Amino acid sequence: MKQGWRWYGDADEITLKEIRQAGVTDVVAALYERKPGEVWPVAEIKARQKKVADAGMTWSVVESVPIHEDIKKRTGDYKKYIENYKKTLKNLAKCGIKTVCYNFMPVLDWTRSNLEYELPDGSTCLEYNEYELAGFDMFYLKRPGAEKEYDAKTRAKAKKVWNALDKKGQKRVADAVLMGLPGTVDDLTPEEFLAQLATYKGIDDKQLRRNMYDFLNEISPVLEETGVNMCIHPDDPPHPIFGLPRILSNAKDIAQMYKECPSKHIGLTLCTGSLGGDPKNNAVEIMKKFGKRVFFCHFRNLEYTDDKVFHESQCHLVGQTDLPKLFEEFLKEEKRRGEKIVVRPDHGRFMEIDKARKCYAGYSYGGRLIGLAELRGLEIGLKYAKKGL
Repeated sequence: MKQGWRWYGDADEITLKEIRQAGVTDVVAALYERKPGEVWPVAEIKARQKKVADAGMTWSVVESVPIHEDIKKRTGDYKKYIENYKKTLKNLAKCGIKTVCYNFMPVLDWTRSNLEYELPDGSTCLEYNEYELAGFDMFYLKRPGAEKEYDAKTRAKAKKVWNALDKKGQKRVADAVLMGLPGTVDDLTPEEFLAQLATYKGIDDKQLRRNMYDFLNEISPVLEETGVNMCIHPDDPPHPIFGLPRILSNAKDIAQMYKECPSKHIGLTLCTGSLGGDPKNNAVEIMKKFGKRVFFCHFRNLEYTDDKVFHESQCHLVGQTDLPKLFEEFLKEEKRRGEKIVVRPDHGRFMEIDKARKCYAGYSYGGRLIGLAELRGLEIGLKYAKKGL
Protein backbone atom coordinates (compact mmCIF):
# COMPACT_ATOMS: atom_id res chain seq x y z
CA MET A 1 0.00 0.00 0.00
CA LYS A 2 0.91 3.63 -0.37
CA GLN A 3 0.77 5.12 3.12
CA GLY A 4 -1.65 8.04 3.05
CA TRP A 5 -2.69 10.74 5.50
CA ARG A 6 -5.40 13.38 5.31
CA TRP A 7 -3.98 16.87 5.75
CA TYR A 8 -6.17 19.95 6.12
CA GLY A 9 -3.69 22.44 4.77
CA ASP A 10 -2.24 25.41 6.60
CA ALA A 11 -5.11 25.41 9.12
CA ASP A 12 -4.16 21.89 10.26
CA GLU A 13 -2.35 21.84 13.59
CA ILE A 14 -0.54 18.67 12.50
CA THR A 15 2.46 19.71 10.44
CA LEU A 16 3.74 18.13 7.25
CA LYS A 17 6.98 17.36 9.06
CA GLU A 18 5.10 15.32 11.65
CA ILE A 19 3.14 13.57 8.92
CA ARG A 20 6.34 12.65 7.07
CA GLN A 21 7.84 11.28 10.29
CA ALA A 22 4.82 8.97 10.63
CA GLY A 23 6.09 7.14 7.53
CA VAL A 24 3.60 8.74 5.16
CA THR A 25 4.43 8.91 1.46
CA ASP A 26 1.15 10.16 0.01
CA VAL A 27 -0.83 13.12 1.28
CA VAL A 28 -4.60 13.31 0.89
CA ALA A 29 -5.64 16.96 0.72
CA ALA A 30 -7.82 19.58 -0.96
CA LEU A 31 -8.15 23.31 -1.45
CA TYR A 32 -10.30 23.74 1.62
CA GLU A 33 -10.35 27.49 1.14
CA ARG A 34 -12.46 26.99 -1.99
CA LYS A 35 -16.21 26.68 -1.54
CA PRO A 36 -18.29 24.02 -3.30
CA GLY A 37 -18.90 25.04 -6.89
CA GLU A 38 -15.77 27.17 -7.31
CA VAL A 39 -13.09 26.35 -9.86
CA TRP A 40 -9.73 25.33 -8.38
CA PRO A 41 -7.03 27.41 -10.13
CA VAL A 42 -3.89 25.63 -11.34
CA ALA A 43 -1.68 28.11 -9.46
CA GLU A 44 -3.32 27.26 -6.11
CA ILE A 45 -3.15 23.52 -6.79
CA LYS A 46 0.54 23.78 -7.65
CA ALA A 47 1.27 25.88 -4.56
CA ARG A 48 -0.21 23.23 -2.26
CA GLN A 49 1.43 20.49 -4.27
CA LYS A 50 4.84 22.17 -3.88
CA LYS A 51 4.40 22.55 -0.14
CA VAL A 52 3.75 18.81 0.17
CA ALA A 53 6.65 17.95 -2.16
CA ASP A 54 9.03 20.19 -0.23
CA ALA A 55 8.15 18.13 2.86
CA GLY A 56 9.20 14.95 1.05
CA MET A 57 5.77 13.58 0.08
CA THR A 58 3.35 13.51 -2.84
CA TRP A 59 -0.13 15.00 -2.99
CA SER A 60 -1.73 12.11 -4.84
CA VAL A 61 -5.39 12.03 -3.72
CA VAL A 62 -7.91 14.85 -3.48
CA GLU A 63 -10.41 14.51 -0.66
CA SER A 64 -12.49 16.09 -1.76
CA VAL A 65 -13.81 18.28 -4.55
CA PRO A 66 -17.21 18.93 -2.90
CA ILE A 67 -20.28 18.66 -5.09
CA HIS A 68 -22.53 21.71 -4.87
CA GLU A 69 -26.01 21.09 -3.48
CA ASP A 70 -27.52 22.47 -6.70
CA ILE A 71 -25.90 19.58 -8.59
CA LYS A 72 -27.34 17.04 -6.16
CA LYS A 73 -30.82 18.55 -6.57
CA ARG A 74 -30.37 19.60 -10.23
CA THR A 75 -31.77 23.00 -9.41
CA GLY A 76 -30.52 26.59 -9.58
CA ASP A 77 -27.10 27.00 -11.21
CA TYR A 78 -26.33 23.27 -11.39
CA LYS A 79 -25.23 23.44 -15.04
CA LYS A 80 -22.68 26.13 -14.22
CA TYR A 81 -21.39 24.14 -11.24
CA ILE A 82 -20.99 21.01 -13.37
CA GLU A 83 -18.91 23.00 -15.86
CA ASN A 84 -16.83 24.37 -12.98
CA TYR A 85 -16.34 20.83 -11.70
CA LYS A 86 -15.05 19.75 -15.11
CA LYS A 87 -12.60 22.66 -15.14
CA THR A 88 -11.31 21.70 -11.70
CA LEU A 89 -10.80 18.08 -12.80
CA LYS A 90 -8.85 19.28 -15.84
CA ASN A 91 -6.72 21.57 -13.69
CA LEU A 92 -5.95 18.75 -11.26
CA ALA A 93 -4.96 16.51 -14.17
CA LYS A 94 -2.63 19.24 -15.49
CA CYS A 95 -0.87 19.02 -12.13
CA GLY A 96 -0.70 15.22 -12.25
CA ILE A 97 -3.30 14.59 -9.54
CA LYS A 98 -5.72 11.99 -10.84
CA THR A 99 -7.56 10.46 -7.89
CA VAL A 100 -10.59 12.35 -6.57
CA CYS A 101 -12.61 11.16 -3.58
CA TYR A 102 -16.10 12.65 -3.20
CA ASN A 103 -19.54 11.84 -1.81
CA PHE A 104 -23.13 12.51 -2.82
CA MET A 105 -24.67 12.82 0.66
CA PRO A 106 -27.26 15.63 0.82
CA VAL A 107 -26.74 18.56 3.24
CA LEU A 108 -24.52 16.71 5.74
CA ASP A 109 -21.28 14.80 5.40
CA TRP A 110 -20.63 11.94 7.86
CA THR A 111 -22.79 12.17 10.97
CA ARG A 112 -22.16 11.19 14.58
CA SER A 113 -24.00 11.83 17.86
CA ASN A 114 -20.89 12.04 20.06
CA LEU A 115 -17.47 13.35 19.07
CA GLU A 116 -15.89 12.49 22.43
CA TYR A 117 -17.00 8.98 23.39
CA GLU A 118 -14.65 7.83 26.15
CA LEU A 119 -12.95 4.45 25.88
CA PRO A 120 -11.72 2.44 28.88
CA ASP A 121 -8.15 3.77 28.53
CA GLY A 122 -9.32 7.39 28.70
CA SER A 123 -8.89 8.17 25.00
CA THR A 124 -11.93 9.35 23.08
CA CYS A 125 -13.42 8.52 19.69
CA LEU A 126 -16.54 9.06 17.60
CA GLU A 127 -19.86 7.38 18.41
CA TYR A 128 -23.08 6.93 16.46
CA ASN A 129 -26.19 6.43 18.59
CA GLU A 130 -29.38 6.14 16.53
CA TYR A 131 -31.55 6.78 19.60
CA GLU A 132 -29.80 10.03 20.43
CA LEU A 133 -30.09 11.19 16.83
CA ALA A 134 -33.76 10.25 16.69
CA GLY A 135 -34.31 12.12 19.95
CA PHE A 136 -32.54 15.17 18.54
CA ASP A 137 -34.62 14.91 15.37
CA MET A 138 -37.99 14.60 17.10
CA PHE A 139 -37.60 16.64 20.27
CA TYR A 140 -34.84 19.22 19.66
CA LEU A 141 -34.97 19.87 15.94
CA LYS A 142 -38.70 19.07 15.84
CA ARG A 143 -38.55 18.26 12.14
CA PRO A 144 -42.07 18.02 10.73
CA GLY A 145 -43.06 14.40 10.21
CA ALA A 146 -39.94 12.99 11.88
CA GLU A 147 -41.91 10.64 14.16
CA LYS A 148 -43.35 8.78 11.15
CA GLU A 149 -39.87 7.78 9.97
CA TYR A 150 -38.94 5.74 13.06
CA ASP A 151 -40.47 2.46 14.15
CA ALA A 152 -42.29 2.21 17.47
CA LYS A 153 -39.34 0.60 19.27
CA THR A 154 -36.90 3.29 18.12
CA ARG A 155 -39.34 6.10 19.00
CA ALA A 156 -39.89 4.75 22.49
CA LYS A 157 -36.20 4.19 23.21
CA ALA A 158 -35.23 7.52 21.65
CA LYS A 159 -37.65 9.35 23.95
CA LYS A 160 -36.23 7.56 26.99
CA VAL A 161 -32.61 8.16 25.95
CA TRP A 162 -33.20 11.82 25.07
CA ASN A 163 -35.02 12.59 28.31
CA ALA A 164 -32.18 10.97 30.28
CA LEU A 165 -29.70 13.48 28.80
CA ASP A 166 -29.18 16.74 30.65
CA LYS A 167 -29.01 20.01 28.71
CA LYS A 168 -25.27 19.60 28.25
CA GLY A 169 -25.78 16.12 26.81
CA GLN A 170 -28.50 17.30 24.45
CA LYS A 171 -26.30 20.16 23.27
CA ARG A 172 -23.47 17.68 22.73
CA VAL A 173 -25.64 15.74 20.27
CA ALA A 174 -26.86 18.91 18.54
CA ASP A 175 -23.32 20.24 18.16
CA ALA A 176 -22.11 16.92 16.74
CA VAL A 177 -24.82 16.96 14.06
CA LEU A 178 -24.63 20.64 13.15
CA MET A 179 -20.84 20.98 13.22
CA GLY A 180 -19.37 22.14 9.93
CA LEU A 181 -16.73 19.92 8.38
CA PRO A 182 -13.67 21.34 6.61
CA GLY A 183 -14.36 21.98 2.94
CA THR A 184 -17.87 20.52 3.05
CA VAL A 185 -20.46 22.45 5.04
CA ASP A 186 -20.49 25.40 7.40
CA ASP A 187 -21.70 25.26 10.99
CA LEU A 188 -25.50 25.27 10.96
CA THR A 189 -28.14 26.56 13.33
CA PRO A 190 -31.22 24.33 13.81
CA GLU A 191 -33.23 26.78 11.73
CA GLU A 192 -30.69 26.73 8.91
CA PHE A 193 -30.56 22.95 9.04
CA LEU A 194 -34.35 22.65 8.78
CA ALA A 195 -34.34 25.10 5.87
CA GLN A 196 -31.72 23.05 4.02
CA LEU A 197 -33.59 19.83 4.66
CA ALA A 198 -36.72 21.44 3.21
CA THR A 199 -34.94 22.08 -0.09
CA TYR A 200 -34.89 18.31 -0.65
CA LYS A 201 -38.65 17.98 -0.38
CA GLY A 202 -39.81 15.90 -3.33
CA ILE A 203 -36.36 14.42 -3.99
CA ASP A 204 -36.66 10.77 -3.05
CA ASP A 205 -34.20 7.89 -3.28
CA LYS A 206 -34.97 7.27 -6.95
CA GLN A 207 -34.56 10.92 -7.96
CA LEU A 208 -31.33 11.48 -6.03
CA ARG A 209 -29.85 8.37 -7.66
CA ARG A 210 -30.83 9.65 -11.09
CA ASN A 211 -29.24 13.01 -10.31
CA MET A 212 -25.98 11.34 -9.29
CA TYR A 213 -25.84 9.09 -12.33
CA ASP A 214 -26.55 12.04 -14.64
CA PHE A 215 -23.77 14.07 -13.01
CA LEU A 216 -21.24 11.25 -13.31
CA ASN A 217 -22.12 10.58 -16.93
CA GLU A 218 -21.86 14.30 -17.73
CA ILE A 219 -18.31 14.49 -16.37
CA SER A 220 -17.25 11.10 -17.79
CA PRO A 221 -15.88 12.55 -21.06
CA VAL A 222 -13.50 14.68 -18.98
CA LEU A 223 -12.47 11.60 -17.01
CA GLU A 224 -11.77 9.71 -20.22
CA GLU A 225 -9.80 12.65 -21.60
CA THR A 226 -7.69 13.28 -18.50
CA GLY A 227 -7.48 9.83 -16.88
CA VAL A 228 -8.84 11.17 -13.58
CA ASN A 229 -10.47 8.50 -11.38
CA MET A 230 -13.55 9.51 -9.39
CA CYS A 231 -13.94 7.32 -6.29
CA ILE A 232 -17.16 7.80 -4.37
CA HIS A 233 -17.14 7.56 -0.58
CA PRO A 234 -19.98 5.43 0.83
CA ASP A 235 -22.78 7.11 2.76
CA ASP A 236 -22.06 7.50 6.46
CA PRO A 237 -24.18 6.27 8.15
CA PRO A 238 -25.31 3.96 5.34
CA HIS A 239 -29.05 4.55 5.75
CA PRO A 240 -31.47 7.51 5.45
CA ILE A 241 -31.28 10.16 8.17
CA PHE A 242 -33.35 13.31 8.84
CA GLY A 243 -35.63 12.44 5.94
CA LEU A 244 -32.73 12.51 3.46
CA PRO A 245 -32.16 9.55 1.13
CA ARG A 246 -28.89 7.64 1.06
CA ILE A 247 -27.95 6.08 -2.26
CA LEU A 248 -24.45 4.59 -1.94
CA SER A 249 -24.66 2.36 1.11
CA ASN A 250 -24.12 -1.26 0.11
CA ALA A 251 -23.04 -3.69 -2.61
CA LYS A 252 -26.36 -3.37 -4.45
CA ASP A 253 -25.95 0.42 -4.67
CA ILE A 254 -22.37 0.08 -5.94
CA ALA A 255 -23.41 -2.43 -8.61
CA GLN A 256 -26.25 -0.17 -9.74
CA MET A 257 -23.92 2.83 -10.02
CA TYR A 258 -21.50 0.83 -12.18
CA LYS A 259 -24.38 -0.31 -14.40
CA GLU A 260 -25.69 3.24 -14.85
CA CYS A 261 -22.22 4.84 -15.15
CA PRO A 262 -20.06 2.58 -17.35
CA SER A 263 -16.87 4.67 -17.45
CA LYS A 264 -13.91 2.73 -16.07
CA HIS A 265 -12.94 5.92 -14.23
CA ILE A 266 -16.06 5.81 -12.03
CA GLY A 267 -14.96 3.88 -8.95
CA LEU A 268 -15.06 3.49 -5.20
CA THR A 269 -13.35 4.73 -2.07
CA LEU A 270 -13.46 1.61 0.07
CA CYS A 271 -14.23 2.96 3.56
CA THR A 272 -14.60 0.08 5.98
CA GLY A 273 -15.91 2.36 8.70
CA SER A 274 -18.77 3.78 6.64
CA LEU A 275 -19.76 0.40 5.23
CA GLY A 276 -19.47 -1.06 8.73
CA GLY A 277 -22.25 1.31 9.85
CA ASP A 278 -24.64 -1.34 8.54
CA PRO A 279 -23.94 -4.75 10.16
CA LYS A 280 -25.31 -6.45 7.04
CA ASN A 281 -22.49 -5.05 4.87
CA ASN A 282 -19.54 -7.33 4.22
CA ALA A 283 -16.55 -5.19 3.26
CA VAL A 284 -14.47 -8.26 2.41
CA GLU A 285 -17.01 -9.41 -0.18
CA ILE A 286 -17.32 -5.86 -1.52
CA MET A 287 -13.54 -5.76 -2.02
CA LYS A 288 -13.65 -9.12 -3.78
CA LYS A 289 -16.48 -8.08 -6.09
CA PHE A 290 -15.54 -4.47 -6.86
CA GLY A 291 -11.77 -4.40 -6.21
CA LYS A 292 -10.90 -3.61 -9.83
CA ARG A 293 -12.47 -0.18 -9.43
CA VAL A 294 -11.33 0.59 -5.89
CA PHE A 295 -9.05 3.62 -6.33
CA PHE A 296 -8.55 4.69 -2.70
CA CYS A 297 -9.12 3.21 0.78
CA HIS A 298 -10.03 4.36 4.28
CA PHE A 299 -9.36 1.57 6.77
CA ARG A 300 -10.79 1.66 10.30
CA ASN A 301 -13.13 -0.42 12.43
CA LEU A 302 -16.26 -0.21 14.56
CA GLU A 303 -17.52 -1.84 17.74
CA TYR A 304 -21.25 -2.22 18.40
CA THR A 305 -22.92 -1.87 21.81
CA ASP A 306 -26.43 -2.16 20.32
CA ASP A 307 -27.66 -2.93 16.82
CA LYS A 308 -28.12 0.84 16.36
CA VAL A 309 -25.19 2.10 18.41
CA PHE A 310 -21.50 1.88 17.51
CA HIS A 311 -18.21 3.65 18.15
CA GLU A 312 -14.77 3.64 16.56
CA SER A 313 -12.63 0.70 17.66
CA GLN A 314 -9.61 1.15 19.89
CA CYS A 315 -7.63 -0.85 17.33
CA HIS A 316 -8.06 -0.34 13.57
CA LEU A 317 -7.70 -4.10 13.00
CA VAL A 318 -10.40 -5.32 15.41
CA GLY A 319 -14.15 -4.90 15.19
CA GLN A 320 -17.07 -5.17 12.78
CA THR A 321 -14.87 -5.65 9.70
CA ASP A 322 -12.51 -8.61 9.32
CA LEU A 323 -9.69 -6.26 8.38
CA PRO A 324 -6.92 -8.89 8.08
CA LYS A 325 -9.05 -10.83 5.58
CA LEU A 326 -9.98 -7.65 3.72
CA PHE A 327 -6.34 -6.56 3.59
CA GLU A 328 -5.43 -9.91 2.06
CA GLU A 329 -7.93 -9.25 -0.76
CA PHE A 330 -6.58 -5.71 -1.06
CA LEU A 331 -3.03 -7.02 -1.55
CA LYS A 332 -4.28 -9.46 -4.19
CA GLU A 333 -5.78 -6.54 -6.09
CA GLU A 334 -2.56 -4.54 -5.86
CA LYS A 335 -0.67 -7.52 -7.25
CA ARG A 336 -3.22 -8.00 -10.05
CA ARG A 337 -2.95 -4.41 -11.27
CA GLY A 338 0.80 -4.11 -10.63
CA GLU A 339 0.58 -0.89 -8.65
CA LYS A 340 -0.02 0.24 -5.11
CA ILE A 341 -3.20 1.92 -3.85
CA VAL A 342 -3.27 4.79 -1.36
CA VAL A 343 -4.64 3.79 2.06
CA ARG A 344 -5.14 6.20 4.91
CA PRO A 345 -5.94 5.45 8.55
CA ASP A 346 -9.31 6.96 9.41
CA HIS A 347 -10.91 8.48 12.48
CA GLY A 348 -8.12 7.96 14.97
CA ARG A 349 -8.66 8.19 18.70
CA PHE A 350 -7.99 11.46 20.53
CA MET A 351 -5.17 10.71 22.97
CA GLU A 352 -2.99 12.45 25.56
CA ILE A 353 -0.40 13.25 22.89
CA ASP A 354 -2.94 15.57 21.25
CA LYS A 355 -4.34 17.34 24.32
CA ALA A 356 -2.48 20.53 23.41
CA ARG A 357 -3.89 20.58 19.87
CA LYS A 358 -7.24 21.57 18.47
CA CYS A 359 -7.71 18.71 16.00
CA TYR A 360 -10.67 18.13 13.72
CA ALA A 361 -12.96 15.43 15.11
CA GLY A 362 -11.50 12.04 14.23
CA TYR A 363 -8.30 13.52 12.82
CA SER A 364 -5.88 13.58 15.73
CA TYR A 365 -2.20 12.77 15.33
CA GLY A 366 -1.68 10.05 17.95
CA GLY A 367 -4.70 7.95 17.03
CA ARG A 368 -3.97 7.95 13.32
CA LEU A 369 -0.27 7.39 13.97
CA ILE A 370 -1.15 4.16 15.78
CA GLY A 371 -3.71 3.26 13.10
CA LEU A 372 -1.15 3.62 10.32
CA ALA A 373 1.39 1.58 12.28
CA GLU A 374 -1.20 -1.19 12.76
CA LEU A 375 -1.98 -1.24 9.04
CA ARG A 376 1.70 -1.22 8.12
CA GLY A 377 2.35 -4.13 10.48
CA LEU A 378 -0.60 -6.05 9.06
CA GLU A 379 0.71 -5.59 5.52
CA ILE A 380 4.19 -6.81 6.42
CA GLY A 381 2.79 -9.74 8.41
CA LEU A 382 0.53 -10.89 5.59
CA LYS A 383 3.32 -10.64 3.02
CA TYR A 384 5.60 -12.64 5.29
CA ALA A 385 2.98 -15.31 6.04
CA LYS A 386 1.63 -15.54 2.49
CA LYS A 387 4.63 -15.49 0.22
CA GLY A 388 2.55 -15.01 -2.93
CA LEU A 389 1.46 -11.53 -1.84
